[in-house]
Amino acid sequence: MKFSVSHLRDACFAPRGLRSFFEYRDLGIKEATGGKVLAHVIRAKPGAAGVTGAHFHRLDFQMFYVIRGWIEFDYEGVGRVRAEAGSCVHQPPGIKHDEIAHSEDLELIEITLPSEFETVEIDSVR
Repeated sequence: MKFSVSHLRDACFAPRGLRSFFEYRDLGIKEATGGKVLAHVIRAKPGAAGVTGAHFHRLDFQMFYVIRGWIEFDYEGVGRVRAEAGSCVHQPPGIKHDEIAHSEDLELIEITLPSEFETVEIDSVR
């Protein structure tokens, strides 16, 4: 593993990522950990609406912390959850979920283990 630091002044958001309606800023953790951990900032792409559809991820750990705005999900066995600025959500491995909506100013930090994982699209959360 390597030391890593990422400064806001050097921030670069790219459209590369799981969803086309989000932009992603890599925080350098993936490279520093040899792919064991991913940490990135995700924000809503201006003028690009979208929701995810029901799915789950095959990974060991996933959490996100909302910096700005809000995002709402429907989780299997939990129901609807609206995460707002200051909310931290741990999504257990394999939990089925569906993004319902998000604000135009959404910005969040997501951390996953490992950095590369499979997303499986499904018919519904229930």
